[in-house]
Parts: sequence; structure tokens; C-alpha cells
Amino acid sequence: MANRKELFERRRRRVRYHIGQVSGGRPRLSVYRSGKHIYAQLIDDGSRQTIAAASSLEQAKGGAAKTYNVAAAVEVGKLIAQRAVEKGVKQVVFDRGGYLYHGRVKALAEAAREAGLEF
Repeated sequence: MANRKELFERRRRRVRYHIGQVSGGRPRLSVYRSGKHIYAQLIDDGSRQTIAAASSLEQAKGGAAKTYNVAAAVEVGKLIAQRAVEKGVKQVVFDRGGYLYHGRVKALAEAAREAGLEF
């Protein structure tokens, strides 16, 4: 029987494969969630370059009390959407990175949508 890490890696590969099939040349909004922070990157897979990035680590340097809750994820979602729109990117493909679409990942995605990204 597979352990949790193997199941996570399998789910991550499955999600990434599906995104590659439906992306149509749009940049990928990739999410990484650690115990203390949440990170988001806008990646152009064609040229293999990061277009924009945001994380709750930036909030920690600013003196935010908690960087691991839903409120911090909402701020990161707004920030990544703002930076993407500044670079001229409106449509993206959301890569949840194997994480379930729930909690911090869902909050980041909904905040990015409200701030102007379409996915």
C-alpha cells in the first residue's frame, strides 16, 4: 500500500499532466503550501520562466502576526493577481500542486479571481 507522500506525488503528477493538456499556452499559477507559509508563482511553461511570484514570507518581513492561515493566503492571492495584471497576464491555469482545493489553497484561488485573474 502506498504511503501519504507517494499518494501526494501521484496526485501532483496527475494534476500537472491534466494542466499541460488544457493550458493552451496560458501561464500556470502554481501554489506551494508549507507549514508556515504559502507561495504562488506564475510560470510560463513555454519559455520555462517565472513571470511573477508572491508569498506570505513577504508579509512576515512586514511584521504580520500569522503567515500560515487563510487570511495570509487571501493576501498572497491578491498580490499575485496584482503582479500578473501589471505584467499583462489576465488568463492563467490554476495548478494546485497536488493539494486539495480546500482551505488556504481555495482562499488563494478565490482572492486571485476577485483581483482580476481568470481561470
